[in-house]
Amino acid sequence: MNKIIDELLKKKDKAKLGGGPRKIEKQHELGAYTARERIEKLVDEGSFLELGQLAHSDQEGKEEGSAGDGVVTGLAKVNGRPVAVQAADKTVFAGTEGMVYFRKTQALHNLAVRRGLPMFNLMEGGGLRMPDGMGSDGISQMLFPQELLQHHRQVPLITSILGDSFGGPTWTAVSSDFVSQVKGTAMAVAGPRMLEVATGEKVSNEELGGWEVHAEYTGQADHFSETEDEAIDNMKRFLDYMPQNSEEAPAHRETTDDPHRKLDEVVDIVPTRTKRAYDMKKVIRLIVDEEDYFEMKAEYGKALITVLARIDGRVVGVIANQPMQFAGAAGAKECEKAADFICLCDSYHIPLVFLHDIPGFRVSSDAEKLKMPTKIMMWNQALAQSTVPKISIVIRKSVGAAYGNMCGPTMGADFVVAWPTAEINFTGPEVGINVVYGNELKNAENIEEKRSELLETWGFDSSPYKAAGKHLIDDVIDPRETRTFLSQTLEFACAKNGSMSKRWLANWPTGF
Repeated sequence: MNKIIDELLKKKDKAKLGGGPRKIEKQHELGAYTARERIEKLVDEGSFLELGQLAHSDQEGKEEGSAGDGVVTGLAKVNGRPVAVQAADKTVFAGTEGMVYFRKTQALHNLAVRRGLPMFNLMEGGGLRMPDGMGSDGISQMLFPQELLQHHRQVPLITSILGDSFGGPTWTAVSSDFVSQVKGTAMAVAGPRMLEVATGEKVSNEELGGWEVHAEYTGQADHFSETEDEAIDNMKRFLDYMPQNSEEAPAHRETTDDPHRKLDEVVDIVPTRTKRAYDMKKVIRLIVDEEDYFEMKAEYGKALITVLARIDGRVVGVIANQPMQFAGAAGAKECEKAADFICLCDSYHIPLVFLHDIPGFRVSSDAEKLKMPTKIMMWNQALAQSTVPKISIVIRKSVGAAYGNMCGPTMGADFVVAWPTAEINFTGPEVGINVVYGNELKNAENIEEKRSELLETWGFDSSPYKAAGKHLIDDVIDPRETRTFLSQTLEFACAKNGSMSKRWLANWPTGF
């Protein structure tokens, strides 16, 4: 028995070395951790239970030197919570995916969904392996994994791009609820070499799928970090706001931050003049517990802010306009960002808080080419189908159709209120004058004098009191009482079933 056990331990020790000491050394020379080191950084000490450690390539003659077939999989705890973990092993076939790799990740994913475990993906690699995927027989067995395509947001999928990732790691990332990318890495459909052969285009990894591409243009990653340690910490922070699975609400956390704390500082932060900019993030910090929040897609669609935070210990998702960017007006990227965030929050039972300061949408011929009407309505459809509690506060202005997209009256909010600074209307007075009296202005001897005269006669009351007087909104509140109001209304809105939603948005794609 001792001899047999020794033989087993030798096999396992060899498997732990992946592609061998030289490959591990090379990974370190590149300034990167190995798959097992990444898992150690992520999980609670001593909690990792590896599954499939003795697996290897099933290609004839490749059994040796293919430890784990390029991926390490197992179960562990992260901050005391049970999770599933997979980490691509760059030291084995450059982290590419063979048939056994697929078998391991599919089995882990199915176990995670069956037992309600959040799933962490520590990713890098070159995608489908050749020759495993070659020929009609190879590719017929190795198309897109159904467990990703039919995941239905049953458990949180949390992914980091920790090295250059093409094909499979990219599919995993864009199917996830949260993606953290290390700067200096790339994420794309295929690598530059394949691109050059297929199309003749020559680009670097960074130009093809570097962090700036995803931060500014695609929105396919939510967070960016300087180091692997930071990326892994961000994954843990995201998990902190998530439930274990779709059948639970996020955990309530005790806080010493008074839910009735007055926000005296907002008097100095938010200007009463609607054309003056201010940083909405300062307002959010004052509202939430301990001034702490976790921002998603900070560099993408900057005129809209989406953050996870807590109010009186309860997890909330905040959607807020940012007057520092385009005066808060939303474009195509902001629409995509809002819809994506609403789907995330509704699928995981996170109440939504809307903070309005939006002059409308950024309309132009270029915006029409980006399918702006479709994207506005996509945001509205996500909003209409969301069933988590929703609370909407007009901070300073909410104009036109955007008033609806930010969950104004009739759009499904449990409560809609405004600050006394709010201006609510179909359009701003300057635009209204130009549209209605365009010809009169055009023919006037002094256009500016005539415009000023017409503005004085523009008698539509944009203040919130008219809407409040007809009970079209619920109240006009003291800005300093905003945290108190949200703490109270969240408790009432969650009185029946907590924050549990009907999850009608769980089947929406993770990208739009």
